[in-house]
Amino acid sequence: MAATAGKRVGTNLTEGVIWKVLLTFALPIILTNVIQQLYSMVDLMIAGKFVGGAGTIGVSTGGELSDFMTPLAMALASAGQIYIAQLVGAKKMQEVKDTIGTLLTLSFLVSFVLMIGAIVFCDPFLRLMNCPELGFSQARGYLIITALGYPFIFGYNAVCGVLRGMGEAKRPLLFIIVAATVNIFADLLLVVVIPLEAVGTAIATVLSQFGSFAAAFVFLYRRRETFDFELKLRYFKIVPQAARTIVRLSIPQLCRSLLVRVSMMYVNASCNVYGPVYSQTNSIGNKIQKFLEVFMQGIDTASATMIGQNLGAKKNDRAAKTVWTTLWMSMIVAVFAALLSWIIPRQMFSLFTNEETVKALGVVFLHIMTIHYFCSAFVGAFQSMVTGCGFVELGFGIGVLDGVICKIGFSLIFLNLLGVGETSFWWGTAVSRFLPGVLCLWYFLSGKWKTRKMLSD
Repeated sequence: MAATAGKRVGTNLTEGVIWKVLLTFALPIILTNVIQQLYSMVDLMIAGKFVGGAGTIGVSTGGELSDFMTPLAMALASAGQIYIAQLVGAKKMQEVKDTIGTLLTLSFLVSFVLMIGAIVFCDPFLRLMNCPELGFSQARGYLIITALGYPFIFGYNAVCGVLRGMGEAKRPLLFIIVAATVNIFADLLLVVVIPLEAVGTAIATVLSQFGSFAAAFVFLYRRRETFDFELKLRYFKIVPQAARTIVRLSIPQLCRSLLVRVSMMYVNASCNVYGPVYSQTNSIGNKIQKFLEVFMQGIDTASATMIGQNLGAKKNDRAAKTVWTTLWMSMIVAVFAALLSWIIPRQMFSLFTNEETVKALGVVFLHIMTIHYFCSAFVGAFQSMVTGCGFVELGFGIGVLDGVICKIGFSLIFLNLLGVGETSFWWGTAVSRFLPGVLCLWYFLSGKWKTRKMLSD
């Protein structure tokens, strides 16, 4: 590794004007997230416009597990990303090499197990989700086919985690552009030209996932001297020290993602009970909300990596200033998201459906979610310190609080105590991130993160 130091991939995030460095590093991540959400939304758009209500339900409900795989893959990748960021900051390059091989191997093993499980338990899962009969067959086909793409999801995220940990954010943007291009053309071909309905969108999704993974892997191989990478079995080994650290970091994150997703599945299943119109509104609204929040999520991801590198380099003051910079950047994004949700909510829903009843209910959904934007901006900024310093136990606690206690608890309060009615689950989701934000703020202001032992030590 020492011999190739001059060819180092990525950016040194421990020097320079903080807001400029953070913004420069965050922009490619934001654009990557935006494109990823856009090509995910294309499936729902085309299904809604050319297949109808059954297609919308099929893609949204059948895609629940696929949507769940991405946070799991990102949790595993981010564990490697934060560890690599601290190792890079501490200039421990041999350990970086060991971590890369271990992360790739673990990612593929986990993805294959999940792929088999999804196919085997497809029907029971859809029944558990209260999938309407109108779209059950569409959802089943979509779920089974997208399960075949799980290894590509995990492989792509693992490579991107490696690159971002080293301060490289531009390449993942190029990889996701490949995926988006493949997805759009395949969607048009397999749904509009060849009427395969929801199955067509599923095939397009898997092809796009393969495209992004292939592009990422080719880059990794072409720059193999930088990573001491070898396309041999001996490289794909699990180094005990690296594995212990990744597993210790990723298990709480995996559990947190699982709990958040399970709570969202509970909310979505509860919404499906109210009928097709409410189900479609909830499905489309969730896509729009996720899209509007990818901007602040990109800033949070960049911030955690930047904090990790600075803590690894023993620059605590710079790490703290990065948190405050993240906060004001995220709040600006939240303001724009709120304005869009109040000014053009119906127009945004019109991109996905022609049904006027869904559009009208969609206005209510986006108005409520305005609260969620500001809560997400608040919690994300201070949680970046929790993630960057590797405090996985607190991260897990935040996940439980956010994903289960608050999201489900507040939803039931709005439903049973306040009598809000069918929008109770939207209100519960909207305010669910407030208490986790208070907990993250307390930890940051306490300064306890300054005395934590670094993962790289």
